[in-house]
Amino acid sequence: MANTQGPQGNHDPAGSTQMFRAFVDEGPQGRQGRQQAAASSGPRVGLIIGVVVAVAIVAAVAWLALK
Repeated sequence: MANTQGPQGNHDPAGSTQMFRAFVDEGPQGRQGRQQAAASSGPRVGLIIGVVVAVAIVAAVAWLALK
């Protein structure tokens, strides 16, 4: 495996390397979190459909009013 410490003086000011390593080392826990997020997207889909239906109804009423 490569030397993950890097030469001294090669500082990562944004810390992106450390964040990437933490992401890679996270393992199966991160996958569970993503599955839970996907499962909780059900109410979000219903909300989006509701908003689309409401916009369609308002557009239909406006169209009939201007006719």
